[in-house]
Amino acid sequence: MFEILKTDGKARRGRFTTPHGTAETPVFMNVGTLGAIKGAVAAEDLKQLGCQIELSNTYHLHLRPGENVVRELGGLHRFMNWDGPILTDSGGFQIFSLAKLRKITEEGVTFRSHIDGAKISMSPEDSMFIQSSLGSDIAMAFDECVEIPSPAEYMRAAAGRTARWLGRCVDELEKLNSRSDAVNPGQVLFGINQGGIDHGLRIEHMQQIARFDLAGYAIGGLAVGETAREMYDTITAVEPYMPADRPRYLMGVGTPENIVEAVERGVDFFDCVMPARNGRHGKFYTRRGVLNIKNEKYERDERPIDEECGCPVCRSHTRAYIRHLFKAGEMLAMRLGVMHNLWYYNELMCRIRNAIENDSYAEFKADFYKNDCLKTNHLH
Repeated sequence: MFEILKTDGKARRGRFTTPHGTAETPVFMNVGTLGAIKGAVAAEDLKQLGCQIELSNTYHLHLRPGENVVRELGGLHRFMNWDGPILTDSGGFQIFSLAKLRKITEEGVTFRSHIDGAKISMSPEDSMFIQSSLGSDIAMAFDECVEIPSPAEYMRAAAGRTARWLGRCVDELEKLNSRSDAVNPGQVLFGINQGGIDHGLRIEHMQQIARFDLAGYAIGGLAVGETAREMYDTITAVEPYMPADRPRYLMGVGTPENIVEAVERGVDFFDCVMPARNGRHGKFYTRRGVLNIKNEKYERDERPIDEECGCPVCRSHTRAYIRHLFKAGEMLAMRLGVMHNLWYYNELMCRIRNAIENDSYAEFKADFYKNDCLKTNHLH
C-alpha cells in the first residue's frame, strides 16, 4: 500500500494506495471536520484545489448526524460526494480537549457532549465501529492524548493505556472488515505514538505499537503546549524506531515551517485546521510571507493575493475586492480565503515532492525560509 519512490536525506517521496485512490506523499490532508471544509468549500472545490486526502472527525460525526445515518446513506464518501481517500481520526484528541467533562478508565472514556451535555461513552471498539460505519479508507486507533507538560507517571500510564487500546482496535477492525455489510472492507488502521516530549517513553511506546504491523503510524500528542524545538527534537528521536516501509503521520501539525522541518525528519502525512482557520480571518499564505488582507493599504490594490499563485482566487479576484468582502462581512470572503490557503498548502506539498525527487531539498528549504516565511515584504 505504501511505496517509497525516492529519498533525499531522511525526506521521503512516496505513494500511498487506498480503495478510493492513490495519494502522492508527502501529503497535506485537508480537514473537513463534519464532512465539509469550514468556509463554504465543497468536495468538488477540493478537487480543484489539489486535495488528495480529506480528513473528517469521528467524534463530531458521531454527534451529528450520527454514524448510523451516514452508514445508511452509503458511507462518508457518498454522503459528502468525495470519491478520493478519506482519513477519520479516532476522536481521542477531541475528548482530550474536553478535559473538564471526561473520565478515563481502562474500558474507555466517558464524557459530556459539547453540544447538549448528554453523557457519552466511547471505547476503542466504539471508535472502530463509528469509523467503520463512516467507511473511511484510513481509521485512526483510539488513543489518549495528554497535555504538555504533565506528570511523568500520568504520561507513562496514558501511553500504556494507548498501547493496550491499540490491540483492541486491531481486533475489532478485523471483525468489522470481515462483515458482509462492511461499508469499506479495505479500511486500514494507523496506530498513534504517544509519550509527550519524553524521548525514552516515545521510543518505548513506538516499539510497542510497531509490533502490530499496521498500515501506518502517527506521532500524536504534539502541538499541545510544547515549543517548536521540542516538537522537532521529539520527531528526530522517535523516527528511527518507526517502520521505514510505512507512512509516518504527524497529527495536527501545522504551520508551513512545521511541515518543511518535519518532512526533513522523515514525516509523510500532515493535517491542520490552520490554513482554513486563518483564511476565514483574512490571513493569506503566499510565496512572499503572510498577508493580512484587512489592512487598509489593500483598499485599492488591484493585484491578486499572490502574483505567483495559480489558484482560482488569485486568477479571478483582486486584493481590493477580497478586502471589501471581509470588511462587509460577506460569506464569500471566508470561502475565498480558505480556498487560497488550501491551494497554497497543497502546492507547498507539490514543491516539497519535486524537491525530494530532484535531490534538492536543502536548496528548497533555504529558498522557502528566504521567501515564504517573510513576515513583511515591500510587495505587500
